[in-house]
Amino acid sequence: MTKQSLAPAEAREIAERMASSTVSPEVQRIQTQFRMQLAADWQITQGARVLEIGCGQGDMTAVLAHCVGSAGHIMAVDSASPDYGAPLSLGQSAHHLKATPLGERIDFHFEYDLMNPVLSFPAEAFDCAALAHTSWYFASLEQLRGLLLLLLPWAKRLCFSEWDMEARPLEQAPHLLAVLIQGQVEAYKTESISNVRTPFSRSRFKQLLQETGWQTQFETLLDTSLLQDADWEIAHCLRHSLTEATEWNLPAKLQTLLSSQVETLRQMASNGKNHPLPAYSIVAQ
Repeated sequence: MTKQSLAPAEAREIAERMASSTVSPEVQRIQTQFRMQLAADWQITQGARVLEIGCGQGDMTAVLAHCVGSAGHIMAVDSASPDYGAPLSLGQSAHHLKATPLGERIDFHFEYDLMNPVLSFPAEAFDCAALAHTSWYFASLEQLRGLLLLLLPWAKRLCFSEWDMEARPLEQAPHLLAVLIQGQVEAYKTESISNVRTPFSRSRFKQLLQETGWQTQFETLLDTSLLQDADWEIAHCLRHSLTEATEWNLPAKLQTLLSSQVETLRQMASNGKNHPLPAYSIVAQ
């Protein structure tokens, strides 16, 4: 039995407290259950003080708040505006979650830049700093490196998860190709609000941890088989990547290459049997 199959009743209860459950209840339940697997791998305990980076719509926030209990606290931050997101904005989702029994355990902060030099926290202010599938949103690896250096004195542990770029069965290849196409386009942008901006491998992230003084305690591969993210990323890539390549005036040879890649993606994804990439979880100290 995988950890993802544990406590389905709890997953349903947490999911029902999310604003997106009013739009897609089954999708939210599946996303919540995956994040419960993450929280179990991270060993989030009652009473913990958690700094969540890149909270977005609050999918991981709600699970973390459930795990820390009434004695714990979640500081959930995101660099995006509360108006960002559709069909529900980040602000609407946060407002909805704050009105539930979990809300008193959470403080949301949007348009929040942890790397602003005027911001600081005492040593070990947090039991853990959590990044759940948010690291590819960073503008560069150097920006992520800077954050890891900042977090080292602030948090006792780093709890991290991201997609693993090592596609295993062929059915995962379209998800990987969609990520790589977006990454190539993003490399030429000077500004962006895209979900996939700086995709990197698991081995590169582990190297980054070593370079910034974090020591990996354990890592786990996660069951992603029920998640819908592959279809979302493929659809976004097919709809937007070539248009963005033209708008940003990418080199002609690269646009030709991207056009071939997008057509290949369209053909590979046409059977509808697209599986999400695996994901990995790392806890470091």
